[in-house]
Amino acid sequence: MSKKILVLAGDGIGPEIVGEAVKVIGVLQREYGLDVELDSALLGGCAVDASGEPYPAATQAKARAADAVLLGAVGGPQYDTLPRPQRPERGLLAIRKDLNLFANLRPAMVYPQLAAASSLKPELVAGLDILIVRELTGDIYFGEPRGIEQRNGERVGFNTMIYSESEIRRIVRVAFEAARKRGGRVCSIDKMNVLETTQLWRDVAEEVARDYADVSLSHMLVDNAAMQLVRNPKQFDVMVTGNIFGDILSDEASMLTGSIGMLPSASLDEHGKGMYEPIHGSAPDIAGKGVANPLATILSVAMMLRYSLERADLAERVERAVSRVLDQGLRTADIWSAGCEKVGTVAMGAAVLAALAD
Repeated sequence: MSKKILVLAGDGIGPEIVGEAVKVIGVLQREYGLDVELDSALLGGCAVDASGEPYPAATQAKARAADAVLLGAVGGPQYDTLPRPQRPERGLLAIRKDLNLFANLRPAMVYPQLAAASSLKPELVAGLDILIVRELTGDIYFGEPRGIEQRNGERVGFNTMIYSESEIRRIVRVAFEAARKRGGRVCSIDKMNVLETTQLWRDVAEEVARDYADVSLSHMLVDNAAMQLVRNPKQFDVMVTGNIFGDILSDEASMLTGSIGMLPSASLDEHGKGMYEPIHGSAPDIAGKGVANPLATILSVAMMLRYSLERADLAERVERAVSRVLDQGLRTADIWSAGCEKVGTVAMGAAVLAALAD
């Protein structure tokens, strides 16, 4: 049976980059036997514009029925003054929770061709290959109580950081299973010296480690981890952490690679269903200009092929095509350097399509 892919282009540069990724899927359908059906729906600001809701019921129904979701990006400054439940980011949180997409996999890998584009010295990042495993449906983003209220004559904002041991256990297991297929090392990131929530995180990680004698476990406080990522990033193999720490650290790690526009992500449930998206935002400042980098979204398709569609062979083909394009010296503005050819979104996508045919 054909597998169903729901395409959510989203806001800002989302439609531009997703458009190029959909073209890649089309080539894989026509030329390489990928048996999928595509549908589309609205999420984020575009959904608010159309229906008043960032995650409409129609999108929810399609998302629940899909085997995989391809997402562009959501958000924009025009929505910042809306009531919080209507903001585009609430749609993103809602679909993650609704589909139980608890495991966020964010690889930070430096292509040899882009080592000089990193903000760090090339020798610090050449050969870098980190996988950040971020818990995605718990933590302070979802904890209750939360809100803004009056106390003693002034406004007070509050959020709740909370994790159950079952939530911690399942995401740490994802990290250990991933490490078995990589370098065999897991570094768990917490702030156990001041946060009881993350003391429990560390305790549960130690318990899970007993089932994985072939994988080594280390611990690091989140502030030190942030420093070590720019001091000696190649010391890490798999990093596992909670929602808010993972959000911050994965964006930091993205800049080690030369551009946030190069990094894909996968958000998975316990059965292989996933949502795939670049880790960058909607970039409203360049939306509609045709200059956005589509490679992270195209590489997100590769992750979809590997994790949800069971076509690792095609995932490797897409990844090789991206590498070939970089070998040719083609660069969008975010990864451009002297001596390379600067191209726009559509031209970069076309180059990947051509490389797929080789």
